[in-house]
Amino acid sequence: MDKKDRCSLILERLFLEYPDAGTMLKYNSFFELLVAVILSAQTTDKQVNKVTPELFAVYNTPEAMAKADLKELEEKIKKVGLYRSKAKNLKNMARFLIDFYDGKVPDDFEELMKLPGVGRKTANVVLSVGFGKPGLGVDTHVHRVVNRLGLVQTDNPIKTEYELKDLISVELWGRAHHLFIFHGRRVCKARRPECIKCIINDLCCKNF
Repeated sequence: MDKKDRCSLILERLFLEYPDAGTMLKYNSFFELLVAVILSAQTTDKQVNKVTPELFAVYNTPEAMAKADLKELEEKIKKVGLYRSKAKNLKNMARFLIDFYDGKVPDDFEELMKLPGVGRKTANVVLSVGFGKPGLGVDTHVHRVVNRLGLVQTDNPIKTEYELKDLISVELWGRAHHLFIFHGRRVCKARRPECIKCIINDLCCKNF
């Protein structure tokens, strides 16, 4: 079985195991999604969801975010990791949207990448989750799981993204992102992977 066939079989099984796999972030607009994904870097979605209700009650548009007092913005998101740099990025990102995109979140990967605080993972997730366009974000879960499975052998998420996109059909990129995340959270955990109960254990690299 070649790597592409093994990857396809892995995704089929994961889909059966996690039919509800999808974003856990809560949002009501493209802008709120973008903010939530930026906040999720090095922070759990659960923690982001604790912060965003109060944040979005005041700053749920680029105009409001751009006018925010930086210290007040920091206070509202201080329970997420790297909150000071994220607060600065959010203000700059909102200003950038107003100045160059008429206050609208772009639905193009390269344009998203121009926004302050937006990297490849964030751009991929916003495209896929928000706009239903092809995108395969690689976070720590995805990077860990696919390397353990032997689908890729890379030392950074960008290389992982490129190799995964070559392995997986473009129409499955978004779904694959969520399936690998769910499996990483529930079974293929960072410190103590539960290999005995893993439904794709026989497809792991140790068996090939």
